[in-house]
Amino acid sequence: MQDNQPVPIQDNPEPGKPNLFQVIWSVIAALFGVQSGKNRERDFKQGKAGDYILVYVVLVVAMVLGMVVTVNMVLDAASK
Repeated sequence: MQDNQPVPIQDNPEPGKPNLFQVIWSVIAALFGVQSGKNRERDFKQGKAGDYILVYVVLVVAMVLGMVVTVNMVLDAASK
């Protein structure tokens, strides 16, 4: 007799390893100082440092560019 139940699809192939969304969310939380202890431990035990460093650099560059654009827009508006 065959079991005709569908096989569940896993978004995260390795149990416990953080996926991209979790890495991004962890880096954002850490940037703003609100990272939970549970997530921090998961990141250190199961995450790869290179993933976090890459996401961190991208987010910091995006944040700095966002601030530069915002300041330039405010200065342009103030000079008119």
